[in-house]
Amino acid sequence: MTEIACPGWRASWVNAWLAAMGATVLDECIRVHWTTDAEPVAVLSSEEIDPVDALVRSWPDVELLSRLPIAENWGDAARLQRRVPVEAFATRARAARNDEHSWTLSSTMTDLSVDERGEVAHAPFDPAGPGTIKWLHHRLLKVHGHVDDPAARLLDSLLGQTDRVKDNGLGFDQTRLGSLQDATDPWVDPVIEVLAFFGLALLPVRGRGADRKLDRSADVSARQRGWREIEGSGTRRSFHWPAWSQPLDRHGIDALLDAWNPEREAGWARLGVHAAWRSVQFERRSSADSTRAIGSERL
Repeated sequence: MTEIACPGWRASWVNAWLAAMGATVLDECIRVHWTTDAEPVAVLSSEEIDPVDALVRSWPDVELLSRLPIAENWGDAARLQRRVPVEAFATRARAARNDEHSWTLSSTMTDLSVDERGEVAHAPFDPAGPGTIKWLHHRLLKVHGHVDDPAARLLDSLLGQTDRVKDNGLGFDQTRLGSLQDATDPWVDPVIEVLAFFGLALLPVRGRGADRKLDRSADVSARQRGWREIEGSGTRRSFHWPAWSQPLDRHGIDALLDAWNPEREAGWARLGVHAAWRSVQFERRSSADSTRAIGSERL
């Protein structure tokens, strides 16, 4: 087993945690576990090949990203933008059912939750973007364009030595933001952002499936895996994620996320979980502030 510790990928940083998940999705020979330090970091491993080499060989090119089912234009299917009518989503979902990347639809949107305008709900990890870059696929292509040398960028990111780029990324990384007192631009690690997108493959989104013919406003909130209702809040939810000590591939992680309950700490050790966090939402400065960001709080 070849292993590499990744001090740049802290478990407490939700984007880095998602990126580690994305690494296992992009290359199925990669396994992930987390150190038991006070600040756990990811450890990538593989029996077949150096995990960094595996990620380099599996790094997606722009052609692959352009063919993802979540793309604005995809074959003969209806066009998708930020606002997605339920009929357009259903048509795209049927057309993409046998595509290996069909999860790009089922982990970002759901027609089991439709609003009064007849538009499908977006996942919490698919927030609206600023300006004209308002839907996730456009943001993915934009940040991917910053990775001109995947081999060098990947290693720098793993080691925590990467040069950030001026970009909003996927739109929910708290570390992209500067001081609230300064009019600073957002800066992201593009490798983390691209891999975090692929990590969403393990986080499908659903809804309650209210009959939209009877009452489209019955339930407009999407429910994404890992997001749990905050006790006493009514409708507010936070994302919960664990760190574990045994090397797991994407299928092992999938099983662990099914079995792990953040509210039953007594059962964590049986699953190899030694730490966990929940998300803390960025507090907007005013109702006109469109900033979205996710921080973390250790459980």
